[in-house]
This record gives sequence, C-alpha cells and structure tokens, in this order.
Amino acid sequence: MYEYFTKLKEPEITPLKAALLFALCAVWVLTGLVGHDPWKPDELYGFGIVHHFISSGDWLVPTLAGQPYLEKPPLYYWTATAFAQLFSSWLPLHDGARLATGFFTSLTLLFAGLTGRELFGNNRGWPTAIILIGCLGMLVRGHEILTDNALLTGCAMMLYGYALSLRRPQLAGLITGIGLGIGFMSKGVIAPILFGAISLSLLSFSNWRTRNYLNTLGIALLAALPWLLMWPMMLHQHSPELFHEWFWTRNIGRWFAFAANGQFNDTFYYLKSLPWMAWPAAPLAAWTVWEARKRMWHEAEFQLLLVSFIVMLVALSFVPDINDQNGMPMLLPIALLASASLSTLRRGAANALDWFGIMTFALIAILMWWGWAGLLLGYGAKIVVWLREYQPGFEAELETVPFTIALIVTVLWVFLIWRVGRSVRRSLINWASGVTLLWILTMTLWLPWLDNGKSYRYMIEDLNTNLPKQYNCIGGLRIGQSEQAMLEYFGDIRLDYSPRKCDLLLVQGGAVAKPIEAEIGWEKLWEGGRQGNPQERFRLYQRLQRIR
Repeated sequence: MYEYFTKLKEPEITPLKAALLFALCAVWVLTGLVGHDPWKPDELYGFGIVHHFISSGDWLVPTLAGQPYLEKPPLYYWTATAFAQLFSSWLPLHDGARLATGFFTSLTLLFAGLTGRELFGNNRGWPTAIILIGCLGMLVRGHEILTDNALLTGCAMMLYGYALSLRRPQLAGLITGIGLGIGFMSKGVIAPILFGAISLSLLSFSNWRTRNYLNTLGIALLAALPWLLMWPMMLHQHSPELFHEWFWTRNIGRWFAFAANGQFNDTFYYLKSLPWMAWPAAPLAAWTVWEARKRMWHEAEFQLLLVSFIVMLVALSFVPDINDQNGMPMLLPIALLASASLSTLRRGAANALDWFGIMTFALIAILMWWGWAGLLLGYGAKIVVWLREYQPGFEAELETVPFTIALIVTVLWVFLIWRVGRSVRRSLINWASGVTLLWILTMTLWLPWLDNGKSYRYMIEDLNTNLPKQYNCIGGLRIGQSEQAMLEYFGDIRLDYSPRKCDLLLVQGGAVAKPIEAEIGWEKLWEGGRQGNPQERFRLYQRLQRIR
C-alpha cells in the first residue's frame, strides 16, 4: 500500500530516538492536567457531572446542579470519576478527573501512530503522533475535561481498524467496534453516523469491496453492540422519559429542529478554522494530496483518509453545535496525510517550516518571559498594564518550583534546536517541542494569572465570607447550571429551587443590575465575579422582612 512513500531511504528510528519521542509526547500530554481549577466555559459542566457522580454514588444519569443533563452519554464522565476517586488521596477531585483526558489523549496518539505505520510503513508511527501533538487545535482542548477527547479516541481506533481491515480483519473488526462504542458512549449518535458513512463510502472503491473488509464491518458491529445497547437500555428501564429526552430531544429531534429552522450560518466554520487548528499538518497534508494527485483515488490508503476527512467535514458541519472541539476528529486524517509527506517534501520547504517555527516560538517565549517578569517586578510596559487591567487585583508571586521548571525547559529547548540538524522529520520534532515549550510556560509561569481569571474559586470564597451567620436557605435567580455546580463544589452552597421562602437570594447578571436592585424588601449584601470577566456579576441579597 505504501511503496511510493518508502522509495526514498529514511533513517530508522532507533530505540533511543523512540524513547526521546515518547518523552516528548508524555510531557505534552501530562502538562496542564493538574494544578488548576475547572475553567470556564467548557470544564465547568463536565466536572459538575463528575462531582455529582462522586457525591451521590448514582452513575446512571448525568446530572448537573440537581437536574438531568443528557447532552451526552456518560463514558467520559465515568472514566473521569474513576480517576478522581483513584487519585483522591494525592490530587484534588478536579485534577484527578482531568487525568481521564490524559488517558484518552494517550490512546489517541497510540492509535494514530499505529494507523500511520499501517498505512505508510514503520517509519510513520512516531511522526504521526508528533504531528498530532503539534496541531494547534489539540493544545488546549486536549488537556481539558471534555467528552470530545474520548470521541477522538474512538475515531482514532476506527481509523486504525479500517487501515488494518485488509490484512487482519478479525482484529480490525474488534478494534473498530470498540472505537465505535467508545465514540457513541462519549458523544452519542455522531460516531455511528461517521462509521456508517465512511464504511458505505469506501465500498464505492474496488480496493475495499473485499471479503476481509466486509468481515471487518460485521465483526465491528457485533463488537459495538454492547456499547450501543447497554447504557440506553438501562436508562430506558430507569426512566422512559429520560431516555426520550436523551435520544430524541437532545440528539435526533434536536438535529431535525436545527435543520427545519435553517440554522446553517456556521456551515463553513471548519473550512475557516481548520487551517489554524491543523497547523502545521494542514499544509503538509495539502502537499501530499498534490504530490499524489494522479493516484489519489486509486490507492487504498488515500481513499481511506480522503473519504474519512470528507465525511467528517460534511457531518460535523451540519450539527447544532459547531465549535473547535467538535472538529477535533478531522485532525486525524489530516495528520496522517501529513505524515505521508516526509519522503516527498522538498528540503527547502522543510527548512522554511523549521525556521518559521523556531523564530515564532522563540519570539512568543521571549514575550511570555517578559510579560511575566513585568507582572512580578511591576514595570509599566503597555502589555503589562493591559495584563493588570484585564485581571485587576492580581498579584504575581515568584513560585520557586514552577519558575525552575520553566527555566530548565527553556534552556533545554534552546539546546535542542541548536543541536538538531535540518530535515523534514526534525522540523516536525522542533515544531512539537516548541508547542510543548509554550504550553509548559503557560502552565508554570502564567498558571496563577490564568487560574485567577478562569476559576470561580476566589469569587465563591469571597461570597462565603460575606454570608450572614444565620439564614434558612439561599435562593437562586438566573444562575447557570455550571455555576451552580461550582458553588456546590467550592463553597458547599446548594441553591434552593423555591427561592421565595429563602432569606437570601443570589442573582447572576451583567455589569448593570437587573430591576431586583429597586425592589422593596431586598438589601444587597455582596457583589462579585471572576476577575477575568467584568461583565459577569453575582449579587447576594437579603430579605429585609420574611414573607410569612
């Protein structure tokens, strides 16, 4: 399948080089998983569900702020809950839960690398993983409490199963079916849609109309059945109403309503966002397609990757939720196509990419050190003034361990780019190491600044200190479910859903207060919010005269 891409002799990846590449991937995966609170917007609801599982012991129905939250099946939340409980003696619950993302991301890199090796030869496994961690769209999302990371793992397993199907159909079917099941139990019906569309589309090519491929599909369906049926059947037995809410209202019916209303304003979102999400894999993948354009639709490996990308692009562009994390599966075929370019990309282009990455990361790293030093030492450069204004009241402190880690990693990166020569593979390693450097600087030097603005911890602690010593309950008005979950986690504050009987009322609103300010019978006790968003404010009121 890959004779054309191995016609040029490439140096073998020695055990020592493989160990160094493994270390690079491990550092990238592990950095940022621990050490910070759940961040708004995306981590709040995910960890809120995990915290409910832990506190209630009921793992069947995903619940957020006391209400069923059936946007997605619970596989990722189950895994995060298990990690949180397993490491509860050493880590805060939210850090333990985030380790589930590291687990799924590691599996994604593993199966992406196996797919690259299966399609394009033994020298394409590690480069595929390195290209994937270098994609900018993976950097933040691949370290957050997001179910999309489990879907990405499922898609990586399905692609590997397809790639393996022409050679080992039984194993390929098992892996494909498990990947389909993981994808379904993570994000719902989108994984079966991708599986069905890709499987049927490949049958239009003679390379895939084989007994081995058909056997793979049959085994995959059998292997996926337990994943597809077990939780839905348990949910239906528990509550037919909740099953209908999940399957129809939140999935099928929601899409039909979305389509009927013609809400396709963001249909071309991914065409605009993929160039940066998949950088630098996107231009390398484009070069591969151009270089192999005369054979593109005749060779099985290209048929698989192009069909997978097109199906993902079309399917994900016509769903109600269109955002960066939902587009992550498309990074897989792009990274795999990019790995095929290693034998054909011109040395001049590789050197240009290498120098662009080195200069870009060096400049950004200098700015990050300079801005951090400015916050610490208090000099008045414009960028420092802006940083202080963005989060007023933040006081930078020199933390020895994070500072030491940041300094050592920066020196090692400079040594790496100075010692490593120029080649296509090395340019990708330099890019991935540059991305890792910036991520480590962000998670060491800049973590207190980011946590101060993205976490609700400090606001809720301030709220707790301003609560009266005696009150019967706290009502809530316009409080989002994610915010309610954080109030319970950080402050052990449970809002009453019948606020008319409560002495206190917590209101979420904007910078300008709603009419509650003018209502007779209420006195404002406290006002606060996250320092990173002055437009989001919380106000606590006390009833002057209780209604009898």
